[in-house]
Amino acid sequence: MLPLAPRRLMKTNTAQTGLFKDGKAKAKLVYKIDEICRLTGVDEATLAAWEEEFPFLSSGLTGSGQKFFRQQDVAVIARIRDLTAAKTLTLAGIKRRIEDEFGLSRSQPVPPEKLRKTLHDVRDELESIVSALDAGRKKRP
Repeated sequence: MLPLAPRRLMKTNTAQTGLFKDGKAKAKLVYKIDEICRLTGVDEATLAAWEEEFPFLSSGLTGSGQKFFRQQDVAVIARIRDLTAAKTLTLAGIKRRIEDEFGLSRSQPVPPEKLRKTLHDVRDELESIVSALDAGRKKRP
């Protein structure tokens, strides 16, 4: 298999990726899950698994509880589909490739000491708020 050349999909129009056949589709901002499945050829169960695996891919919910995806998500899903079909990268490799291609930020691990200090600071601040509230209650007859 040939190695995959990096693509910069964010700089291209989603209509150019071959997902959309008519000009009407590219004007949409959000897509229902059944539209995503039809456009990308990826089933709902796979999309749900990818949402678990890839933190940058997340659907929204309508008021009626239907899932929807943004136009950028459609391009990400199509790219994940292509990378998994090529079978040249692990899921971690696909994740890194998508983050690089789409300009998504990687979360940097927080050192445990810094996290612990921040949590202690928050706790101390909350305790001082509780003390102030208790003092205010004691002043009232």
